[in-house]
Amino acid sequence: MAVELCLLLLLLCGSTISEVQPIYKPPPGTLDFGFVPAKTYDTGAYHEPGAIGILFKIVHAFLYLVQPNTFPQDLIRKLAQQQFGNTQGDYQKAIYYEIGFIVSAALGLLFILLLPLVGLCFCMCRCCDNCGGEMHQRQKKNADCQRSCFATFLFVASLIISVGVLCAYAANQHLTNQVRGAKKLVNSNFKDLKIFLNDTPAQIDYLVNQYNTTKDKALSDLNNVGPVLGSRVQEQLGKEVRPALDAALTMAGAIRETKEALENVSVSVEVLQEGTERLHANLTDVKMHLSNTLNDSACNAAQAASTCNIIRNSLAQLNINANFSGLPGVSSQLAKINDVLKIDLSSLVQKGYAAFNDTPDLVVNQTRNILSDIKSVLESIGSNITTFTRALPVQKILADLMVHLTQSEAYVQDYFPLVEQYDFYRWLGCLILCCMLVLILVFYYLGLLCGTCGYDKHASPTTRGCISNTGGNFLMAGVGFSFLFSWVLMIVVVLTFVTGGNVEKLVCEPFEDKNLFKVLDTPYLLNKHWKNYLAGIIFKNPNVNLTFEKVYSDCKENKGIYTSLHLEYLFNVNELLNISMYTEDVALKIEHIQINLSKIILLDEIGKENLLNFSSSGIDGIDFSAYLTEINKSVTKVDLLSFANDLEARADQLPKGALENALKGHANNIRMIHNQQVVPLEQAMSTLNQSIRLLKRTSSELMVKVKNVISAVNAAQDLINNNASQVIVQETKKYMDTIIGYFEQYTEWVKESISMEVAACKPIANVIDTAVDIFLCSYIADSVNTFWFGLGGSSMFLIPAIIFAVKLSKYYRRMDTEDVYDDMENGNNGYHKEHLYGIHNPVFTSSVEQW
Repeated sequence: MAVELCLLLLLLCGSTISEVQPIYKPPPGTLDFGFVPAKTYDTGAYHEPGAIGILFKIVHAFLYLVQPNTFPQDLIRKLAQQQFGNTQGDYQKAIYYEIGFIVSAALGLLFILLLPLVGLCFCMCRCCDNCGGEMHQRQKKNADCQRSCFATFLFVASLIISVGVLCAYAANQHLTNQVRGAKKLVNSNFKDLKIFLNDTPAQIDYLVNQYNTTKDKALSDLNNVGPVLGSRVQEQLGKEVRPALDAALTMAGAIRETKEALENVSVSVEVLQEGTERLHANLTDVKMHLSNTLNDSACNAAQAASTCNIIRNSLAQLNINANFSGLPGVSSQLAKINDVLKIDLSSLVQKGYAAFNDTPDLVVNQTRNILSDIKSVLESIGSNITTFTRALPVQKILADLMVHLTQSEAYVQDYFPLVEQYDFYRWLGCLILCCMLVLILVFYYLGLLCGTCGYDKHASPTTRGCISNTGGNFLMAGVGFSFLFSWVLMIVVVLTFVTGGNVEKLVCEPFEDKNLFKVLDTPYLLNKHWKNYLAGIIFKNPNVNLTFEKVYSDCKENKGIYTSLHLEYLFNVNELLNISMYTEDVALKIEHIQINLSKIILLDEIGKENLLNFSSSGIDGIDFSAYLTEINKSVTKVDLLSFANDLEARADQLPKGALENALKGHANNIRMIHNQQVVPLEQAMSTLNQSIRLLKRTSSELMVKVKNVISAVNAAQDLINNNASQVIVQETKKYMDTIIGYFEQYTEWVKESISMEVAACKPIANVIDTAVDIFLCSYIADSVNTFWFGLGGSSMFLIPAIIFAVKLSKYYRRMDTEDVYDDMENGNNGYHKEHLYGIHNPVFTSSVEQW
């Protein structure tokens, strides 16, 4: 419900949204609510002027030279508060700030006043045959150099004027093009606003519907309360229960191993006793037969006597070494172990395992009623949210906003042709101004062209050709139009310079570095009763620290309207989305969960008694040292195989005959005794050795081991019977925290979405940027400033162009008179005679007539 109220208030504030960056994908173990639906917007609040941007930068640099002072925040504040001029220092500060514009404007005014006056005086002076008006040119030695210099300077001045005209025309055309293209930008803003209005209900529904994700996850855990809560309880209890049962199961295995070992000992001892008796008898027979063979007369021979004596001396080694007849029996211990095994201890332990593993099922059975109540609470929360959503007049508000938006769009569309019409008049007026300069340039360029091409250095001033004379006339026509148009051009330059320059310095630059917002954020500036104007408008509380600069910066970063406008002062999301309002009933239901595990029996008394009987079976009373002593001995005193091999080798030392063969036969007989009797006895001794050592290990502190196992089982059973409630409470609390954690994730996600994704206000910043940075500054101010920059530069260079054109025209125009000198060698004095040269000389003729 709090989510819906929050979204409704956002709509009432008339906010907008923008492109939303997707939130990061949540890590495993957390709820994934997906992305808040958001459409793509067309408006891009950025203007790239193109090639003309170079001119804009040059104009900005020129304005910085004219006015390098920082933005006068204090003066603007006083002016807005109607306190400007209360002190004399205000005017001084204003003059200091505007000194560059004042000086430049003053120079422009001087130009406007003086240039027409100078032109008038110049015309009157020429009418009186002064100021170059006399059609007479005096001959000078450096006349060609002067003519060339004047022509060059005039050409350079004309080129500069041409560049200025091109700049002015480019700026004029750029502004017109941007005005024509502004309709598309305006339409994109309206389109984005319509997308916002149409997309907002989907965003609201999405936030509300994501409660189902939380509810479904909670219901899933509740439906799996056995695996979830039961497994947690089982895991905690299992830290003591499982080791105790494992120890009991290990002890059951030890009982079976003890029985097998005792049986092996009993059988092995019997086998060894019988085997050693037979072996002893066989070895005695072997010794007797060998002795008889050695008593043969053949052993008395010199070659065999020593060998026979050696063999005779070794016969004492043919005897048994280990005596197993004196070892004690283990029949009594085996009988007691068999009595112990009549009870299947392993089965009893497995029953304990099974009972403990049924903990999840016990939890399910004992929480069935409570879980149904919790599910009812979750369903009621969802129903309340849905009911509240339907009660909100969201659709009506959106419909009203759409009506206002449609009306605004229609108003703009209706007036846009009028704007284009006025812009056409402006474009035509600026074009006329450019054409004035173009007309002057045409006369100058034609004058230079005709004068340069038609000039004949051999012709006298009075005999110059028609083309050269026409060039001079063009130059004077250009001078005349310069005097006529220059002051008109300068009036436009001064007006646009003062207006456009101050807009750039007082609006555009402060807007870019946000100083303009700092002025707007001045306390009591826009309303003398409100400290913070924006907070007073939105919250009716001017004491809230809400500034234009902060709102613009936050919107520029595409933060949500809730964060940007600090709507927590209007309604606090943390209070509206208080987790307790969702989870209090759920927590109370979960806390009533009570689980009884007393039915779990890990090991009954029969099993414990069975363990005690095992410990008193008497295996620890076996004489292990007696067994190990005999086991460590060899079966015979000598290795029979070695003895047989040695006997056969010594028989080979004897002469060939019956004695040798008899000894070899005895050697083979000894080998057969070893293979048939000694080897089985050795295997029986190995089995006996393993069994005795196993029994020795098992019997070591057997009573203590059994008591430890029983103590561990009793402790685990006591934990289940008496202390399991604590574990259940702890795990139930963790389980409750898990369920409530889903609601916390939901509310935190809603808060994050409201702050950063829902109603992201970058379009507000885009609207401001479009109106100020693009329309006012980039389109209008930069174009107007570039226009006066080009037009003013051209107008200023009209002055040197006038001077050089007047000077140069003397060298191109046909003169009425010229300087004539007598040829000294012919006795002439003064002017050349007219009849000698055929040149009309009005001065000379006039003198003659007077005479």
